[in-house]
Amino acid sequence: MARSGKKSIILVQDVTKTLGDGGELIGELSEHTHSKENELLDEQTKFGRILAYGNTSESFEITAYRDPADAGQNAVADALDNERQIKIWEINTDLNANGKHDAIFAYALVENTDKDSSGDGLEEFSSTLQVIGKSQKGELDKLPDEMLNFGQYGFEVPGETGTEPPAAGA
Repeated sequence: MARSGKKSIILVQDVTKTLGDGGELIGELSEHTHSKENELLDEQTKFGRILAYGNTSESFEITAYRDPADAGQNAVADALDNERQIKIWEINTDLNANGKHDAIFAYALVENTDKDSSGDGLEEFSSTLQVIGKSQKGELDKLPDEMLNFGQYGFEVPGETGTEPPAAGA
């Protein structure tokens, strides 16, 4: 069965954060990709073809609707502005058989950020993060519900407290 892209979230963290500080969720994420590419060495000799793996490149590309207050988007932009590494996690929101989240982790450099005001009136934020070395697969303990259900709200009974209405599109 095909897996829904809505089952992944992206967390980032500036490498200067102190031990115990959490990651920042990329809010309003509309799409992302995690790409790996191998350069192949292809040479002809008198005895035939030599084909071997060369350098591998890996990157994450993220696109989100721009929110100037979004800590995750700002962490990516700040890493580029300050020429610092950033940590990135792609996390499966479903729990695995161990009761944990499958995740991919990497150190990265932010190659670019882009703000785009397209014709639909919504501003987008996009960025390419180039992985340093190779990403690593692992597991994370169960994430807090507020992180997994970001942008959603629960049922409310008339008269319950709640001074803030839900965000548009939530």
